[in-house]
Amino acid sequence: MATLIDRNGPKVSAAPAEPPKADVAGMSCHAGKDELTKAAQSAGKSETLEQYAKDYPVGPHDQPQSMCPAFGSLRVGLRMRRTATILSGSACCVYGLTFTSHFYGARRTVGYVPFNSETLVTGKLFEDIREAVFKLADPKDYDAIVITNLCVPTASGVPLQLLPKEINGVRIIGIDVPGFGVPTHAEAKDVLSGAMLKYAAAEIRQGPVAAPRTARSALPAITLLGEMFPADPVGIGRMLEPMGLAAGPVVPTREWRELFSAFDCAAVAAIHPFYTASVREFESAGRPVVGSAPVGHDGTAAWLAAIGAACNISADKIAAAQNAILPAIKGALAAKPIKGRITVSGYEGSELLVARLLIESGAEVPYVGTAAPRTRWSDADREWLEARGVTIQYRASLENDIAAMLDAKPDLAIGTTPVVQKAKELSIPSLYFTNLISARPLMGPAGAGSLAQVINAALGNKHRFDVMKDFFEGVGTGHASGIWEEVPQDRPEFRKKYAGMLAAKAKAEEAIGT
Repeated sequence: MATLIDRNGPKVSAAPAEPPKADVAGMSCHAGKDELTKAAQSAGKSETLEQYAKDYPVGPHDQPQSMCPAFGSLRVGLRMRRTATILSGSACCVYGLTFTSHFYGARRTVGYVPFNSETLVTGKLFEDIREAVFKLADPKDYDAIVITNLCVPTASGVPLQLLPKEINGVRIIGIDVPGFGVPTHAEAKDVLSGAMLKYAAAEIRQGPVAAPRTARSALPAITLLGEMFPADPVGIGRMLEPMGLAAGPVVPTREWRELFSAFDCAAVAAIHPFYTASVREFESAGRPVVGSAPVGHDGTAAWLAAIGAACNISADKIAAAQNAILPAIKGALAAKPIKGRITVSGYEGSELLVARLLIESGAEVPYVGTAAPRTRWSDADREWLEARGVTIQYRASLENDIAAMLDAKPDLAIGTTPVVQKAKELSIPSLYFTNLISARPLMGPAGAGSLAQVINAALGNKHRFDVMKDFFEGVGTGHASGIWEEVPQDRPEFRKKYAGMLAAKAKAEEAIGT
């Protein structure tokens, strides 16, 4: 046992940070998923990876194309008050993550513990992380510090679990968010949210905890699970009032004390269905969890009934809540109809909800692709959509989404950046899901009206794409892409020659191998 000095008081004993058993010297995040996974397993991270495999199952595709998963957990931490964030990973990864986070509006400093081959394989990196955490743990500034291992530190087995759980009253949360273990950045939000909920639940069991910043409602609350447009929780609260319920905190939360309030609920609404680790913590605390969301007329009616059943609300009160809101939703849908054929794809986890709202607004939706996995919390949405002839692709790849768009020939494509790019190349109006759809209310009458406005505006732009395509037809495509003094001459014979050489080389190597 090594003796470590706790700056908050007496000496304590802890197990030494052993060097990783795997040979990770010189390994980078480009080593490949299989090699990094093997290294992480041999370095003591098998249990973590096995839990991730259960929580975030892959298939039919191994991993959707998306940004680095750690962006999701980083985003959650950076949005919380009095929470410090430290990254441990390759410098290029940290640069990319911090750049993306600040591009999306983060206004917080991100801590970084650099390493080299020596500190990585000798265990010195863990000691550097520990030193950084002790220096940062000032209760005047922070309630919690989040330390995240990226791919290489996870693969090398950097043991964040050996960090103290608390320093000077500041909570210490260590998580592994490797790209080879967490499929999407949306699910990485759950990795950190689940870890924080687990920590908060342990604090609740130990005794009194901090009260919420705002006064608690006298009504039983419904905790909302999943990031959403800020107006949506307010609208949900109005829907719940006739049942004698209130909207509770939204998880991921904006500060630590809201985690305590999140457990102080009558039920949890899994608005986004992939928060598996968070659901596990709520269910461990005896809180019922309800899937889907109050989207559109049918979705709202079914969701209110499910919430009412979970909270033992009388049929009369459930009917009162439905009668109070459903006519307004039906009116909003009728006032702003959507006419057109639309494909939907994205990686936020709310794709099925958006498709439901589009269909109830009058649109035809032949395909929905989502990077999220299939879970029981989205079964109600899946069943409703499939009953209306919609093809749903969980863990959708870019190839899936583009192939579906080409096959459906939609009037509008909603998707990720490369899907939108491909659609515009084909003169199909398109909208980026994250910035133009997720950034709008979806629940209640406000959701119906808001979505129709942006969708109909995009559908009306078809003629503009046709004009641009006609004007630029044949310019800057294929081998002639770019800016040139003279248009490059295509050389298909070169490609044919090199293809033949590569085929001959592969054949020769195969012969040597046999």
